[in-house]
Amino acid sequence: MGVFQHPGRHRVAVLVRHGHLPVEMGIPHRVFGSAKSGGERLYEVATCAVEAGEIRTDTDVTVNVKHGPEALAEADTVVIPSAHETDESWTSGRLAAPLANALSMIRPQARIASICTGSFVLAAAGLLDGRRATTHWDAAERFRRLYPRVRLEPEVLYTDEGNVLTSAGVASGFDLCLYMARKDFGVAVANRVARRSVVPPHRDGGQAQYIEHPVPELGSASTGRAREWALARLHEPLTLRQLAECEAMSVRTFTRRFREEVGTSPQRWLLHQRLERARHLLERSDEPIDRVAADAGFGSGSSLRLHFQAALGVSPSAYRQTFSGGCGPEAVRASGAGEPG
Repeated sequence: MGVFQHPGRHRVAVLVRHGHLPVEMGIPHRVFGSAKSGGERLYEVATCAVEAGEIRTDTDVTVNVKHGPEALAEADTVVIPSAHETDESWTSGRLAAPLANALSMIRPQARIASICTGSFVLAAAGLLDGRRATTHWDAAERFRRLYPRVRLEPEVLYTDEGNVLTSAGVASGFDLCLYMARKDFGVAVANRVARRSVVPPHRDGGQAQYIEHPVPELGSASTGRAREWALARLHEPLTLRQLAECEAMSVRTFTRRFREEVGTSPQRWLLHQRLERARHLLERSDEPIDRVAADAGFGSGSSLRLHFQAALGVSPSAYRQTFSGGCGPEAVRASGAGEPG
């Protein structure tokens, strides 16, 4: 008997180490474990360690981990959270032999993701050489010193380099897991998970880790009304000046305030909202591509195709074929869209 007992589900192994954060261990279980389509679970999630048994956390409790590294050999996706007990990946840029042996069991086609300073493990294993990666902003200087061959981007929430993904601090672990669920099974599935967890359904990976004013100060100007106004008019050609006028601000002040509150530029935020609208329409309707493009504010089918391909790596038609009419494991696997990497 293997670790995973449901052949039709995408298999996720969460590799924890001594000193790990229980909240980070729980994020993949919450996101992937609650993802369903038609009442059917889409993922099977198992926690594992280099050696099965009692694993210390950074709190006053321990976790009894049932599975050892054999779970890694079966997994389609491996998630490595951070740990607050230092090891060789943190101190010298190397992997301890037991951890290296465990990671060697991961299948070549599997997808590997890190949360917070779990990225140090991926870097020590050589998986990030020449690739973009992120980590918690407070660990960025140490990361650069230990792993100069990695293209570190400490200001972003998460990165996607094909079959290797990294995320920043705790909350961005949620963002990354939702992003992977969205890639695997579509926007509707990811949005349902986010709603049940009461978290934002999507934050762009390029968004800044540190948002200066996530909650507007009392008496200060906010850009919330402009965002609400724009979301009701995505099908219209919207300008930065119009958004600024909603808040009675100059364009320069509005742009600065928007970035402080949201962590990205108004133009980039608007593009992502339109992409989300297009994805929803492609999944939930049979409208022609040109109609979807118009309803989402792209103006033409060619413009939608250009932005869709750049953001998602597929055409709108291919996305619809994969995710419309149900997004169970069989449909996704048949299209290849749910395969790691």
